[in-house]
This record gives sequence, C-alpha cells and structure tokens, in this order.
Amino acid sequence: MFNLTETVSVVIGGNGVLGSAMASALAEAGSKVAIVGRDMEKAKLVCDQINSSGGTAISLQADATKKDELEAVLNDVLQWGGRIDTLVNASGTNSPTPFFDLEMDEWDRIMDVNLKSVVLACQVFGKQMIEQGSGGSIINISSVSSAPPLSRVFTYSASKAGVNSITQFLAREFAPDRVRVNAIIPGFFPAEQNKKILSPERVESIMQHTPMNRFGNPDELKGAVVYLASSKASSFVTGSFLRVDGGFGAMTI
Repeated sequence: MFNLTETVSVVIGGNGVLGSAMASALAEAGSKVAIVGRDMEKAKLVCDQINSSGGTAISLQADATKKDELEAVLNDVLQWGGRIDTLVNASGTNSPTPFFDLEMDEWDRIMDVNLKSVVLACQVFGKQMIEQGSGGSIINISSVSSAPPLSRVFTYSASKAGVNSITQFLAREFAPDRVRVNAIIPGFFPAEQNKKILSPERVESIMQHTPMNRFGNPDELKGAVVYLASSKASSFVTGSFLRVDGGFGAMTI
C-alpha cells in the first residue's frame, strides 16, 4: 500500500531540513526523487545521501518563485524520469519582525517564497499531472501558524493561511483529473526558518501549547508524506490537512 516504486517525485525545497527528510522518505518508499532548491550544494548533498542509501535521486537548481526556472526543472525531470507523480512544496522562510516595523520588501519576500512558489509549482507540475492522465499527488507544507495565527510571525502566518486556501481550492479544481491536493501541517520542528524566533521564552511558550512537550523530529514527517503520496493509501483523500504537531492543534480548538 505504501510502495512508491515506479513513481517520480519532485520535492521543491528538498535541500532544507524538513524537505530533505520528506525527500528521503519518498526515496525509501521506492520513488525516484528530484531534489530542487536554490542552494545547489545542499541539494546535491541530499541527493548523494539518498543515492548512497540505495535510492534514486537527482539534484536540480531553481528559484521556486520564478516560473521559467520551474518549467526548466519540469523538462529536466521528464527527461530523467518520464513523468511526475508527486509534488511536494516545501520551500519556506520566516521573520520575527513586529507588525509596525514590517517593510513591504520583507512582506513580498516571505509571500513569494511561501505562497507564490506554491501557486507557480502547482501550475507547472499540476498541469503536467493532469495531461499525463494518470492522476497524482500534490502535497503542500503549511504550518500550525496558519490558523489560528501565532504572534510575532505575521507575514508567515498570512502566507501559510494562503497555502491552506490554495490547497482546498485546487483540490476541487483538480479532483476530476484524479490529482489529489493536500497539505501537511507541521508543528514546531528545528528548521532554519524558525530559529530566529526561538528565544528561551518562546520555547517555553511553545511547550505550554504542545501536549507532547517537545519539538518534532524531521523524520516524524516521513510517514505523512508517504501516506499522501501513495495513490493506494490515500486515494480518496484530497483537500485535507494532516497535522503532525504533537497535539498543538488540540490545544487551539
């Protein structure tokens, strides 16, 4: 049921902490995986780790906020793997800038990386999945900050709320073509984009709202991404949000 052999996955932001864990999970399940990121050195490192562990991966460089670069990635992946079965949108950035100090350059940067990139990738790779005629899975990475929004991360929260909206809209749009669109909602994981806001006081506050009283380990996202990628395991699941948050969501209802 969770065998992804003979599938091809694209993980945008696969060179990051969370993206690399999910890319590894897809490869461990048998999928050929394209690791896409702006930092080619990091992308190649993830690729090498997958290949040395018996998986199959390539690393490709692209700015996820630029459609022409994503289209170039699509062409490269099709030449390499012949198809696209799974897309994971894992690019992300954050900032703790207070609301009244927020400049629009920062707003645009965070919105571009967290939200615009998802729209563009769904256009490029979603169209390919539909044209293939065999269905597929798009997995967007949202956040517990998407609803309700958390303090100190105004733009990030707004961008992730947008990801939720896109996920549900495209789930309806793509359903007739058997392309499923879902989102994973991670809790607090030790990723690059949240290190700036994790003061000791912040950590204490987060733990008070996390029943499991700890941060997540990136490997704990592996089961979620493989489940949503599998056309057998989650064949009737679309427009859904899979929480991997240590109980955080239960505390905010």
